[in-house]
Formats: sequence, C-alpha cells, structure tokens
Amino acid sequence: MRRIELFAIALACVSGLLHAAPQVQVVGLFPNAVVLNIDGARKLLRVGESGPQGVQVVAADKSGALLRIDGVERRVELSREYGQGSAPAKRTQVSIARGNSGHYWVPGSIQGFPVQFLVDTGATSVAMNEAQANRLGIDFRVLGRPLMVSTANGTVKAWGVVLSSVKVGEIEVRGVQASILEGSAPGEVLLGMSFLSRVRWGEEQGLLVLEAK
Repeated sequence: MRRIELFAIALACVSGLLHAAPQVQVVGLFPNAVVLNIDGARKLLRVGESGPQGVQVVAADKSGALLRIDGVERRVELSREYGQGSAPAKRTQVSIARGNSGHYWVPGSIQGFPVQFLVDTGATSVAMNEAQANRLGIDFRVLGRPLMVSTANGTVKAWGVVLSSVKVGEIEVRGVQASILEGSAPGEVLLGMSFLSRVRWGEEQGLLVLEAK
C-alpha cells in the first residue's frame, strides 16, 4: 500500500511539471486587442478571445492586459513576462499592432508622465503642441530654442528642447530632441526619428517591432 501511495505522489508531481503555467508576455497593445508572446509564439488576440495554452484576454488598456492563465486572472503589464515561480522580467523589445486607422499607436512616457504616442517615421523629432507640452511640465519657452518648423499646413513657430527621458514599454532613451509647436497641431504626440533612430525598428508580420540597441 505504501508503494502505491508513493507512486501516486510521484505521478502527481510529474503531472504538475507537465502542466506548468505558460510563459506569457504582453508585447503590443491597441484598442480592444493585445499582442501576446506565449511560450515564444506571438499571437494577436482581441478582448474575449483565447490563444495558445488557453490564455484568454479578459480586458486591455493603454498599459497592459488582464489575462486568464490556467483559470486564474492575472494583470500583465506591457513588455513584462509572467511565468510560474518567477518574477516579472524586463524585456527590451516592444511590438505594436497597427490600429484601425492604419497608424501605429503605443503608450509610453515623457520624463515620467504618461503619453499616448503616434509613431511617425516622417517626423524628424518627437513633436507635440504647446498645450501638450504644458501638461507634461515642459518649460519650453524658457528652456527651448526658438525655431521654425515646416508642417503640412505651412511653416510655424516652434521651440527645440531636449527631453531627459522618453520611454516606450521597457525601452528608454535619454536626451531626446523634441519640437514644441505653437498652436494646436499636431493633435497627437508624435514619436519621431529622434527616438526611433536610437532604437532598432522594423515591421514583422504586420507588427512594428522596436528593440533597444
């Protein structure tokens, strides 16, 4: 009888190892959908859908997703990995899905303040309007360098500043050139080439992938 009990315990341990929780990483976000890396395989899932290993997207927002993993709901932040018995691990790669408008949107931060970026490879620098700069506490009129910037609507007055930190997921770049435009344009904070030129980036299977150098 004793041998049978020991065999049952050993079998239960082996079964537990075979059913270890999958490694799950949130690598991309856009409205009502997330890009997950599940045991090394990328999958785009909308809220309510399930993917490999039965991982289900319960909810998503600008900074992460609520996932159901092995029947348990867990909050997983962008570019952080959940694995059984391990703490969240920092990643240096971010994948961004194309939004319904055809553009790439990604949450991030400027000098610690949260920002929703519009990726714009045609912009020479990170760019924003003066109201956005004021919200982020950027004293551009004092610290900035006056300049003129060409836009689709003509030439406008602007100020050139250096941002101490621009962060997308776990990718952080320091000392980033930015332009603060007078007026209400651009309507979005543009993630331009002053950031993108300092990371590796490219399109892979419909995703824009950013990777720290």
